[in-house]
Amino acid sequence: MLKVNRDDERPIWQQLLDQAIHNITTGKWPPGELLLPSRELAPLIGVSRSTIQIVYEELFSRGYTVTSRRGGTRVSQWTYATRPSEDAATQGPVPPELPLLNAAIGHLHSWFGDKEHRKVEIDFSPHEPYLDEHFQRNWRQSFLQASTETDLGSWAYGDAYGFLPLREQIQRYLSLERGVHVSIDQIILTSGAQHSIDLIAQALLHEGDTASVEDPGFPAAWMAMKYRRMQVVPVPVDEYGLCVDRVHPGSKLVFVTPSHQCAVGVIMSEPRRQQLLHMAAGQRLWIVEDDYDSEFRYRGDPLPTLFSQRPQNTLYMMSFSKMVAPGIRISAIIGPKEAIRRLAQVHELTYRHLPIMEQLTLTHFIEHGHFMRHMRRVRNVYRRRHEAMTKAIITTGLSEHFKLSGVETGLHMLLEADPSFDEEAVTNLALEEGIRVYPLSKYCLESDRKGWVLGFAKVDEAAIEAGIHRLAGMLL
Repeated sequence: MLKVNRDDERPIWQQLLDQAIHNITTGKWPPGELLLPSRELAPLIGVSRSTIQIVYEELFSRGYTVTSRRGGTRVSQWTYATRPSEDAATQGPVPPELPLLNAAIGHLHSWFGDKEHRKVEIDFSPHEPYLDEHFQRNWRQSFLQASTETDLGSWAYGDAYGFLPLREQIQRYLSLERGVHVSIDQIILTSGAQHSIDLIAQALLHEGDTASVEDPGFPAAWMAMKYRRMQVVPVPVDEYGLCVDRVHPGSKLVFVTPSHQCAVGVIMSEPRRQQLLHMAAGQRLWIVEDDYDSEFRYRGDPLPTLFSQRPQNTLYMMSFSKMVAPGIRISAIIGPKEAIRRLAQVHELTYRHLPIMEQLTLTHFIEHGHFMRHMRRVRNVYRRRHEAMTKAIITTGLSEHFKLSGVETGLHMLLEADPSFDEEAVTNLALEEGIRVYPLSKYCLESDRKGWVLGFAKVDEAAIEAGIHRLAGMLL
C-alpha cells in the first residue's frame, strides 16, 4: 500500500509516484498486475482522487502502465524483461582498451614534467611563457569591455573558421610583423597546436598515411597523428635542422619547426629549407610549419616563413600560447583556401566552433594595442633572462663539457650530453634538490640523444643563476 509522509517536503503526488515506480521496478508490483481504481485507492490512502489520477497519468506517460476502457490500469509487461539483475545493476559498460591513447597520455605527462612533485623551487619549464599582473589587468579590461560591447548575435552558433574580427586582426598582424600576406578565408582558429594537428590529420590525411616528424621533436605532434592511425616516421635533426634527405619517400606530410627546432633549438638552414620546399613541390606533400616561438629572436629579425615561400604546400601554425598565455587556448592555421575550407568542415562537424568569449577578448586585446605592448614588454624580459641563462652556463663551465645550442631564438635552449650519459639519474637528482629540468629523451621517438631542454621564460635572473650553478654542481 502507498503511504503519505506528512513530514516529507515533496508534494504528496510525488511521494506516491516515487513509491509506485519503486514497486514496479523492483517487481513488487509484477507485470500485468491490476491497480486499484483511483476512486477506491484515494480513500484508502487518505488523499483526493485527483492526486491519485495525477500519479496514474504520470505512470502511464512514462510507460510503467497501460490502460484500457474495460481492463483498467495494469503494470506494463516490458518492465520485467528490462529489469537488471542485482549484479548487473552495479556495473556499467566496460570502456575498450586503448593502448595508443594510454601510451600517448603517459608520454605527454612525462614530457610536461612531474607536476605533483612539491619540492620544486626552480622550474626550467620550456612550455610556459612569462605572465604578470600587468598582463592580467589588461586582459581583464579587455574581457570586461568585450563583454559589454558585444551584441546578442555573437552568442549564437559561430563560424567554424573562427570569429571574423579576430581573424582580421591576425591577418593584419601576420602581414605587418611576419611578412605573411593572406586572405581571411586562409585562416582558421583552433584551440591549440594539438587541436590544429588533429584537424590536419582528420581533414588532409587518410588513415595509414605516412607522416614524417623531427626526432627529437614536438611529442604532441606525433602522438596526435599516431592516435589518428598515421604511420609516423622519425627524421633525424642535426645542427642545420631537419635532415631532409632522410624524409620517408612515401610521406604525405612533414611536420617541422624551422625557426627554432622544438627540442634542439637550432635554426633550419636556408639550403635545407629550399631542399624541403623542392621536395614538397615534387612529391605534392604537405609541410606543417609550427612557428611557436620565433617572435622571440635575439639576433636580428624573425626569420622568413616556409609558408611565404611555398604557400601551395604549407600549413603555417601560429599560437598565442607562447606569445600571450596557454590558458587562452587560441591558435591559428594559415594555408591554401581549399585546405582551410576542408579543415573548417571537419571543425564544424566535430567541434562546431571555439568558445566566443575568449575570441572576443583576444580581439579587443589585439585591437586596442595591449597585445603589441605585451610583446614589447616580454621581449625585454626574455632578453635579460636569455642573457642570464647563457652567461650562467658559460661561467659555470657547463658549456665546456656539454654542447649548448638553440641560443638565437625562442624561450629555451639545449644543454646536450653524450648519448652514454645517465640523463635520467641527473634529472631525478636535480628534482630531489628542488630543480626541475626537462630531459631531451622525452622529445625523442627513436633518437638516443641525451641532454636537457632548459626554459627560462618563467624563471627570473637570480633564480636562473642559482639553478644553473646548482645544476653544474651535480654535473661537473
